Amino acid sequence: MTCWWLALLLVPAMVHATDVQATLDRSSVQLGETVTLNLRIDNAGGNIQLPDLSVLNQDFSILGTSQNSNLSIVNGKASSTLTIGVALRPSHVGTLQIPALSVDGSRTAPLQLQVSAPDPAGAATTHNDVFMEAQAEPAHGYVGQQLSYVLRLYYATNISNGALSAPQVDGLEVSRVGSDLNYDAQRGGRTYHVLERRYALVPQHAGKIEIPAASFQGEAIDPNDPDSFFGSSTPISASAPAVSIDVQPPPADWGRNAWLPARQLSLTLDGWPGAQDSVRVGQPLNLTMNLQATGVPFEALPALSLPSLDGAKVYPDKPVTGNRQDGQWMVGRRQQSFAIVPERAGTLTIPATTLKWWNVLTDHMEVAQVPAHDVTVLPAIGAAVQPSSPAPALAPASGAAAPATTALAQSVPWRWIALGSVGLWLLSTLAWWLWRRRRVAPIAAPAAARTSARQCQLAFLAAARGSDTAAQARSLLAWARAERPAIQHLGELAAALDAAAQRAAIASLQQRQYAGTPLSVAGADLAQVFKRGFVWRVSGKPGQDTGLPPLYPFKLH
Repeated sequence: MTCWWLALLLVPAMVHATDVQATLDRSSVQLGETVTLNLRIDNAGGNIQLPDLSVLNQDFSILGTSQNSNLSIVNGKASSTLTIGVALRPSHVGTLQIPALSVDGSRTAPLQLQVSAPDPAGAATTHNDVFMEAQAEPAHGYVGQQLSYVLRLYYATNISNGALSAPQVDGLEVSRVGSDLNYDAQRGGRTYHVLERRYALVPQHAGKIEIPAASFQGEAIDPNDPDSFFGSSTPISASAPAVSIDVQPPPADWGRNAWLPARQLSLTLDGWPGAQDSVRVGQPLNLTMNLQATGVPFEALPALSLPSLDGAKVYPDKPVTGNRQDGQWMVGRRQQSFAIVPERAGTLTIPATTLKWWNVLTDHMEVAQVPAHDVTVLPAIGAAVQPSSPAPALAPASGAAAPATTALAQSVPWRWIALGSVGLWLLSTLAWWLWRRRRVAPIAAPAAARTSARQCQLAFLAAARGSDTAAQARSLLAWARAERPAIQHLGELAAALDAAAQRAAIASLQQRQYAGTPLSVAGADLAQVFKRGFVWRVSGKPGQDTGLPPLYPFKLH
């Protein structure tokens, strides 16, 4: 028993796993520059010891470490993040490997760093205390493709204040990416402090676009100058060379599909029921579609939708959008949730969804696809089961069985005939008594049915004046079943009604129940719409168009 309780106490410790991620502030450097290895530890508990960094001594010089912790509380749930920064200086040129590091029981993913030889042109400017570099990556691209523009300010003096000019070019959308990077670099044997600032450029038209020279204006203080103690400073300035990029239009045969030039793109649809989960008529199936693209802001991503489904209604939730940074690239994301409500039992097919996009790394068109999926829908709980056909008569077990039965029938004695006559007389008497009872109270049963339906109607009208959407849906369905027991869900009720206002009110109620949308004009006042009872559709009357606009104007091809 003691071991059993001990095992339970150890479960939380076994389930908890620290999430550790290793990143470099830059993926490529020149020999003599420094780079920072950041170890991000989420939900760190207690004191975290530094990992063994001796494995880095072969390719790097370790200049120092720093730590930064952050604690946040969202909706009563606390989360902590610890970031360990390790300043490194590469020892030689080439592709250097940073192996996996063990931190608090977890291991990081290995990283690569490209180290190139120092630029001779940059070394020629090292006689200056301050100079700048500018770089666009890649130097050519497509309309709508994100390009990276990097400014580097090198300074070997104490700067008291200053400002970098941001690029402003017609035909380019410019936005800052992340925070400034600070590191050290060597140029011509001289050590410089470096401030690196990154921008995302998105061309809006094709052609050659030139980014003018960026500039820096500031003030420097000389520590050897005795007047510097009293605030005396010297104005300094520097400028980066102009940079040009070549922008191409989309391929001529692209068609009318959305143009998505991305470095990477993924399209998924999650939330499918497992083997042990059942899907029933009238119960929502919640699916979530995610679209994520590297190098494309979410504003350029198409809206997500599902096509019309045969045998089910789709209710979209509010979309979730946003951008995040992955190094020097922005990552756009769209998320759309759907509540799919089956209307009949059987196989429900969710058709495939495809999306064309242009891979800027391979310079080829690719297709992201969510494959078609079949879902087995069971009848609603409490639904009437179709009676099975009568079982066929059993065949004789042997050839001798039939003659024996015939002989037995022929030998029925007269007393059985008498007993049968008495039974027929009793059945006739019982039938006469039931007929007389129906004549005495011919309207008792209908009156009881009307009373039950009236009570359900009053219960719904009371719920309709409140704000509990689930109670409104339940009471409305109960009222409908009191009048027409065959109705199983609100979809069947809407199909059986003839009044467009009542059908629109049911659609609005389902939207609020499954998608959380606000009240619509057509279905806001449920009590008023159903005050005079249901307006049933006449049997045999052809279907009418509801006149409602489609819920899914956007489709992916």
